[in-house]
Amino acid sequence: MLIASILKVFYWFGDYYSLALLVQAIIMIGVQMVLLKVALDNRPSPGARDGVEHVPFSSENSDGFSRPYGFWQWKSAKPYWLFLAYFLGALSFIQLFLAPISRSELYISSLGYTGLAVEATLPLPQIVANHRARACKGFRLSVLAAWILGDMMKLGYFFFSQEVIPWAFRLCAMFQCVCDCYLGVQFWMYARSSFQTAGSSMELGEKDLRMT
Repeated sequence: MLIASILKVFYWFGDYYSLALLVQAIIMIGVQMVLLKVALDNRPSPGARDGVEHVPFSSENSDGFSRPYGFWQWKSAKPYWLFLAYFLGALSFIQLFLAPISRSELYISSLGYTGLAVEATLPLPQIVANHRARACKGFRLSVLAAWILGDMMKLGYFFFSQEVIPWAFRLCAMFQCVCDCYLGVQFWMYARSSFQTAGSSMELGEKDLRMT
């Protein structure tokens, strides 16, 4: 989300979209930086917890897949801030000193669609996790409802506002809304199957009691 917000800010310099969306992106950058600082300062130390080996910010998941260079899963705080500094520096350098690039339609569109696509695909890891586990354990219905409500409000603003809203915002918002709605479908499917399993277990327990 932090990377997406930074890209959206630089996208504004090439495609002067709604000022409200620019302010939102700037505020989001500040909020995400504070959250990153808090997360890095308070992450637990590696070790066993409740019988489970816990390695925070590990670069390898349970499937054995590791991110290239352990991206965004570094063990110390310094690489995070260095990456953000280099990222901001590179975008600022292009914007200020490489006008042929910063003013090209391809570059401007790339900034917009990349930043908005990153934001739009945020629900995908949750969808994949739910599909693999065949459950929505730990995923609250209130969070899902807030996401879908936010999607509806965002789409309403994008399509009915009188301000300039590029199609990149609309397309990515529609994709994110579809993802969030599918999360709702997953929640309904897996919650129903859980209730059915629980009901079957209770019936078996009652039968066992009657037999004894």
